[in-house]
Amino acid sequence: MTTLGIIGAGNIGSQIARVAVANGYDVVIANSRGPETLADLVAELGPKARAATAEEAAAAADVAVVTVPLHAIDRLPAAQLAGKIVLDTNNYYFERDGHIEALDKGETTTSELVQAQLPTSKIAKAFNHIYAADITTDGAPAGAPNRRALATAGDDADAVAFVTRFYDEAGFDTVNVGPLSESWRVERDRPAYVVRQNAEELTANLARANRRP
Repeated sequence: MTTLGIIGAGNIGSQIARVAVANGYDVVIANSRGPETLADLVAELGPKARAATAEEAAAAADVAVVTVPLHAIDRLPAAQLAGKIVLDTNNYYFERDGHIEALDKGETTTSELVQAQLPTSKIAKAFNHIYAADITTDGAPAGAPNRRALATAGDDADAVAFVTRFYDEAGFDTVNVGPLSESWRVERDRPAYVVRQNAEELTANLARANRRP
């Protein structure tokens, strides 16, 4: 079974861990404060989960999830993530991250910045435009009427395929935005950001997004 390494144990990371364990994945989860601070979460998740350092989680991962603030991506364990699929949940909050000129000007995307930090990893956007609480409550079986959809983007077909499969396991349809360079369409303040939408509605919202909202 696939081991999911989760770097960042905040609201999104913890919820992804819950979905992963529920679907039979092994989970190795890390935060910036040390494995001992994750004892309660790991106890809740059960025997398929353990806490570790970021480097250990990355090394153990078959697939990794990076869910840290954008200003912290320069501290990601690039060597341990080399060659691996990495799901990026990042959003740009200048109030938290400071202004990044290339993002303010619409010259790059948050996922492309992550790709630059992890040059040999296979980056795919995932879970950045849904409230954390909804990840474990809004899913529905495949084929359910009005099933909620989430977007992904990536330059690597295997990474996009994994996100599509994992979304389905979590209870969501997938809309593929295209390459990482198009992932701005699902970033903060665009029409598709943190609203409930089915695949048809999500596709429409992605199409009407402005590069500089």
